[in-house]
Amino acid sequence: MRVLVIGSGGREHALCWKLAQSPQLEALYCAPGNPGIARVAENVPIRADEVRQLLEFAVERDIDLTVVGPELPLVLGICEEFAAADRPIFGPSSQAAELEGSKVFAKELMAASGVPTAAFEIAHDAQSAFRAARRFGLPLALKADGLAAGKGVLIPRDRDELEAAIEVFFGERRFGRAGDRIVVEEFLHGEEVSFIAMCDGQRILPLASSKDYKRIGDGDEGPNTGGMGAHSPAGVRPFRDRDDVRRVSKVVMEEILHPVVEAMAEMNRPFRGFLYAGLVLTSDGIRVLEFNARMGDPETQPLMMRMEDDLLPLLAAGAAGDFGVDRLHFKKEAAGCVVLAAEGYPGKAETGEVIEGLAAIDELEGTEVFHAGTALDEEGRVVTAGGRVLNICATGSDLRHALRRTYDAAALVRWPHLYMRHDIGRRILEASGVDDG
Repeated sequence: MRVLVIGSGGREHALCWKLAQSPQLEALYCAPGNPGIARVAENVPIRADEVRQLLEFAVERDIDLTVVGPELPLVLGICEEFAAADRPIFGPSSQAAELEGSKVFAKELMAASGVPTAAFEIAHDAQSAFRAARRFGLPLALKADGLAAGKGVLIPRDRDELEAAIEVFFGERRFGRAGDRIVVEEFLHGEEVSFIAMCDGQRILPLASSKDYKRIGDGDEGPNTGGMGAHSPAGVRPFRDRDDVRRVSKVVMEEILHPVVEAMAEMNRPFRGFLYAGLVLTSDGIRVLEFNARMGDPETQPLMMRMEDDLLPLLAAGAAGDFGVDRLHFKKEAAGCVVLAAEGYPGKAETGEVIEGLAAIDELEGTEVFHAGTALDEEGRVVTAGGRVLNICATGSDLRHALRRTYDAAALVRWPHLYMRHDIGRRILEASGVDDG
């Protein structure tokens, strides 16, 4: 099969890495790709939001399957464009992708479907936002309705932070039209867990459990980012051992994913693609924090390290509307991921710095480097070219071993203004022993 992956980050590198292992693969392309992806696929200089050009390329190269990584082309309607040209693509339509493209749509759908989530109100201006804040108290969450590159959530903890946050949305207009209206919701206390599944329109196949770390600083301090690290299994109760994972997965499927997918189908918005549910494990039970219409980044990276199934025929079957299988298979090994970022991220990041030490990681068994924000300079050296630069991933017999190997590998990489968190998974490991999930 001839396959095109759309995107340029660590998630897309991990997908290409996994797809490249398939015996059914004839040719693999990635648009626009990055220097790391170029080791397993041919990069195509077309941006992920250039839908028409991507379709023209798929027709020209007779692509058998296109896999969409990031959310923007989905919201722009790339799946409708490809379907109209009879080009198989794995991903939701723009109407189905509204589950991620609009926080308001997602919250109202959850409320109508009885899916457990935080109490909320919709605010269209500063005055209504302050009214909602008085109802919920502090801390609370303020979320831009539209896409904001993973940075549209603010969590004020006192009155000064609340006033500053509302000014960001309705005064500064930092998020533009994405912040024309915002979701104001009660703050949920508890561990966050990522629950990701593959959908073919009706059937839902859950992936292994995983957990990511959004805050920029150790101890979950500082602003939100696109994600600073992840691991699989999630390792938190009740995602601690295999029996618990099966029990809780059944609950999540029955009470969250199936109601949402069924509701989407009833609205003539069948969901076909990756479905991500961000969960919070509260003292009152599991609550949905958000939905995404694609794989998580960086959760995809450790998940692909653990996945045993051949991903290519699964995605091809899903694009055709029927996976033909009832479950996915994952290695008993755990996998960890730490994001190496450029200093200044999630604000203005230092770029153009030469990265050293990558060759040393190539020698390590069970360890992979997935590129995110990298480029090649005039001398052909890999340099920093974004906020999140590299994802260092490793497997191990259990979560403790996997994370230790991940950090050992990360210590081999150098550039002048490198930044990373040093506590990915630490709190989970300190809570109790972790074996599998």
